[in-house]
Amino acid sequence: MKFKTTPYHHDLLKDTDRLAVFYEAIEQYDSNTDLAYDLGCGSGVLSYFLSSKFEEVISIEADFKAFKCAEENLASFDNVKVINGDVLEHEFTRKADLIVCEMLDTALIDEEEIPVLNYARRFLKDGGRIIPQGIINTVELVNMQRHHIHWDEEAEYDVLSDEVVYSQFNFSDDIDPEFSSNFTLKANKDALLNGLKITTYTILDDDIIAGPLPMLNPPLMIPLDEKRVRVNDFIHVEIKYSMGKGIESIKTRYL
Repeated sequence: MKFKTTPYHHDLLKDTDRLAVFYEAIEQYDSNTDLAYDLGCGSGVLSYFLSSKFEEVISIEADFKAFKCAEENLASFDNVKVINGDVLEHEFTRKADLIVCEMLDTALIDEEEIPVLNYARRFLKDGGRIIPQGIINTVELVNMQRHHIHWDEEAEYDVLSDEVVYSQFNFSDDIDPEFSSNFTLKANKDALLNGLKITTYTILDDDIIAGPLPMLNPPLMIPLDEKRVRVNDFIHVEIKYSMGKGIESIKTRYL
């Protein structure tokens, strides 16, 4: 099936590995399951996957251009309803068997996955599920060439520690978007430390965990004040950010 898309959603569709992990997670459902919500449906490709499994799919997209693409792409599917609107203002009238919400970004900082799910979760049936199920965030010490917040596509950096898990979230739980964490990392070489590398692993379901992909949570590079470290030094760091408020909300400091 050919999809009409915005330029951004065209890039999403080109990431076939991203599509594949969501398709596999959706395929676990029996055909003729009652109702699914696709929140932030974009061009509608995940709603297209859902349409063969659910008697009804309700797809919501705030961006008008993306909504018009989804509306056109899904016009021939009688069981899919596409709505132009903000999920946080939508008046849900029924509970769903499944909520799909791909408002994802690295560490949940930039997009509104957590505010949206905190609102929409009440419209999930008892025993209902969410795709993705959650995420795992890891951190490493780095020396990076560009001393500003950026994603690691083609960026040059030197990793200075082992990778450590600093947070994990299950999207079935209510999650406070005001996040803070303290962690300790051990330097594995003598070097100039000036940043953190944040990596997010996406838990699609019990059997599928996706690592970073070009259009699914690429690693995020975050500056720290420059500090000379020696091998086996322990580095204590605090990080804070507001989920859904953007990378401008990130704050880091040594402890």
